[in-house]
Amino acid sequence: MLPRGASSMPPPPNPAAYFPPPRVTLPSGLEILRTYSGAVIFLEILFGTIVWILVASTRIPLPLLQGWVMFVAVTAWFLSIVFLCVFLFGYANRIAVNWNQTDFLFHGTTFVFYFGAFLLQAATTSLHHFPRKFNATTQEKILADHEYNISIAASV
Repeated sequence: MLPRGASSMPPPPNPAAYFPPPRVTLPSGLEILRTYSGAVIFLEILFGTIVWILVASTRIPLPLLQGWVMFVAVTAWFLSIVFLCVFLFGYANRIAVNWNQTDFLFHGTTFVFYFGAFLLQAATTSLHHFPRKFNATTQEKILADHEYNISIAASV
Protein backbone atom coordinates (compact mmCIF):
# COMPACT_ATOMS: atom_id res chain seq x y z
CA MET A 1 0.00 0.00 0.00
CA LEU A 2 1.28 3.43 -0.98
CA PRO A 3 1.48 6.20 1.58
CA ARG A 4 -1.11 8.89 1.42
CA GLY A 5 -0.45 11.44 -1.40
CA ALA A 6 2.02 9.19 -3.26
CA SER A 7 1.29 7.85 -6.71
CA SER A 8 2.72 5.00 -8.69
CA MET A 9 3.40 7.30 -11.66
CA PRO A 10 6.88 8.83 -12.09
CA PRO A 11 7.12 12.61 -12.02
CA PRO A 12 6.80 14.38 -15.38
CA PRO A 13 10.07 15.20 -17.11
CA ASN A 14 11.54 18.63 -16.73
CA PRO A 15 10.54 20.72 -19.78
CA ALA A 16 13.89 22.55 -19.80
CA ALA A 17 16.20 20.35 -21.82
CA TYR A 18 19.78 20.03 -20.72
CA PHE A 19 22.46 19.95 -23.35
CA PRO A 20 25.94 19.36 -22.02
CA PRO A 21 28.72 21.50 -23.44
CA PRO A 22 30.57 19.91 -26.36
CA ARG A 23 33.68 17.93 -25.55
CA VAL A 24 36.93 18.45 -27.36
CA THR A 25 38.19 15.02 -28.30
CA LEU A 26 40.99 16.37 -30.49
CA PRO A 27 44.12 16.95 -28.43
CA SER A 28 45.74 20.33 -28.09
CA GLY A 29 49.40 21.22 -28.25
CA LEU A 30 51.85 19.22 -30.31
CA GLU A 31 49.71 16.09 -29.80
CA ILE A 32 47.38 17.35 -32.58
CA LEU A 33 50.09 16.47 -35.09
CA ARG A 34 49.78 12.80 -34.09
CA THR A 35 46.12 12.61 -35.12
CA TYR A 36 44.66 12.14 -38.59
CA SER A 37 43.20 15.63 -38.45
CA GLY A 38 46.57 17.17 -37.65
CA ALA A 39 48.22 15.19 -40.44
CA VAL A 40 45.56 16.33 -42.92
CA ILE A 41 45.99 19.96 -41.85
CA PHE A 42 49.76 19.65 -42.26
CA LEU A 43 49.30 18.13 -45.74
CA GLU A 44 46.86 20.92 -46.69
CA ILE A 45 49.48 23.48 -45.71
CA LEU A 46 52.25 21.64 -47.57
CA PHE A 47 50.36 20.98 -50.80
CA GLY A 48 48.69 24.41 -50.71
CA THR A 49 52.15 25.96 -50.60
CA ILE A 50 53.29 23.81 -53.53
CA VAL A 51 50.24 24.71 -55.65
CA TRP A 52 50.68 28.36 -54.76
CA ILE A 53 54.33 28.31 -55.88
CA LEU A 54 53.65 26.33 -59.06
CA VAL A 55 50.78 28.50 -60.28
CA ALA A 56 52.64 31.68 -59.41
CA SER A 57 55.70 30.54 -61.36
CA THR A 58 53.93 30.45 -64.72
CA ARG A 59 52.49 33.10 -66.95
CA ILE A 60 48.78 33.26 -66.27
CA PRO A 61 47.10 32.58 -69.63
CA LEU A 62 43.56 32.46 -68.26
CA PRO A 63 43.40 34.88 -65.30
CA LEU A 64 39.83 34.04 -64.38
CA LEU A 65 40.47 30.32 -63.99
CA GLN A 66 43.90 30.48 -62.46
CA GLY A 67 42.96 33.45 -60.30
CA TRP A 68 40.40 31.24 -58.59
CA VAL A 69 43.01 28.48 -58.20
CA MET A 70 45.37 30.98 -56.54
CA PHE A 71 42.58 32.31 -54.33
CA VAL A 72 41.69 28.81 -53.14
CA ALA A 73 45.34 27.86 -52.54
CA VAL A 74 46.17 31.03 -50.57
CA THR A 75 42.92 31.14 -48.59
CA ALA A 76 42.98 27.44 -47.68
CA TRP A 77 46.66 27.73 -46.76
CA PHE A 78 45.97 30.66 -44.44
CA LEU A 79 42.87 29.10 -42.85
CA SER A 80 44.70 25.80 -42.33
CA ILE A 81 47.46 27.60 -40.45
CA VAL A 82 44.89 29.41 -38.29
CA PHE A 83 43.00 26.15 -37.63
CA LEU A 84 46.22 24.37 -36.69
CA CYS A 85 47.25 27.22 -34.37
CA VAL A 86 43.91 26.99 -32.55
CA PHE A 87 44.88 23.48 -31.46
CA LEU A 88 48.62 24.08 -31.06
CA PHE A 89 48.15 26.96 -28.64
CA GLY A 90 45.22 25.40 -26.74
CA TYR A 91 42.49 27.83 -27.81
CA ALA A 92 40.25 24.86 -28.59
CA ASN A 93 39.84 24.25 -24.85
CA ARG A 94 38.70 27.85 -24.29
CA ILE A 95 36.15 28.09 -27.11
CA ALA A 96 32.91 26.16 -26.58
CA VAL A 97 32.46 24.75 -30.08
CA ASN A 98 31.90 21.19 -31.20
CA TRP A 99 35.42 20.78 -32.56
CA ASN A 100 34.73 17.36 -34.05
CA GLN A 101 31.99 18.79 -36.25
CA THR A 102 34.01 21.92 -37.00
CA ASP A 103 36.98 19.78 -38.03
CA PHE A 104 34.79 17.66 -40.32
CA LEU A 105 33.19 20.74 -41.91
CA PHE A 106 36.56 22.46 -42.37
CA HIS A 107 38.15 19.49 -44.14
CA GLY A 108 35.01 18.86 -46.22
CA THR A 109 34.80 22.47 -47.36
CA THR A 110 38.51 22.58 -48.11
CA PHE A 111 38.17 19.39 -50.17
CA VAL A 112 35.32 20.84 -52.23
CA PHE A 113 37.23 24.05 -52.95
CA TYR A 114 40.46 22.23 -53.79
CA PHE A 115 38.57 19.86 -56.08
CA GLY A 116 37.04 22.82 -57.92
CA ALA A 117 40.48 24.41 -58.19
CA PHE A 118 41.83 21.12 -59.55
CA LEU A 119 39.17 21.08 -62.26
CA LEU A 120 39.94 24.66 -63.29
CA GLN A 121 43.69 24.07 -63.31
CA ALA A 122 43.23 20.88 -65.32
CA ALA A 123 41.03 22.78 -67.80
CA THR A 124 43.73 25.40 -68.19
CA THR A 125 46.34 22.68 -68.70
CA SER A 126 44.24 20.93 -71.34
CA LEU A 127 44.16 24.08 -73.49
CA HIS A 128 47.95 24.28 -73.82
CA HIS A 129 48.09 23.57 -77.55
CA PHE A 130 45.79 26.44 -78.56
CA PRO A 131 47.44 29.65 -79.80
CA ARG A 132 47.73 32.54 -77.36
CA LYS A 133 46.28 35.07 -79.83
CA PHE A 134 44.06 33.85 -82.63
CA ASN A 135 44.67 36.87 -84.90
CA ALA A 136 48.46 36.97 -84.49
CA THR A 137 50.90 35.88 -87.18
CA THR A 138 53.03 33.91 -84.70
CA GLN A 139 51.75 30.64 -83.32
CA GLU A 140 52.70 31.06 -79.68
CA LYS A 141 50.91 28.49 -77.51
CA ILE A 142 48.89 29.38 -74.43
CA LEU A 143 51.36 27.43 -72.31
CA ALA A 144 54.97 26.80 -73.31
CA ASP A 145 56.27 23.27 -72.79
CA HIS A 146 57.94 24.14 -69.48
CA GLU A 147 54.81 25.91 -68.22
CA TYR A 148 52.72 22.97 -69.39
CA ASN A 149 54.77 20.63 -67.17
CA ILE A 150 54.44 23.03 -64.22
CA SER A 151 50.71 23.27 -64.80
CA ILE A 152 50.41 19.47 -64.79
CA ALA A 153 52.25 19.36 -61.46
CA ALA A 154 49.95 22.05 -60.05
CA SER A 155 46.90 20.10 -61.22
CA VAL A 156 48.09 16.93 -59.50
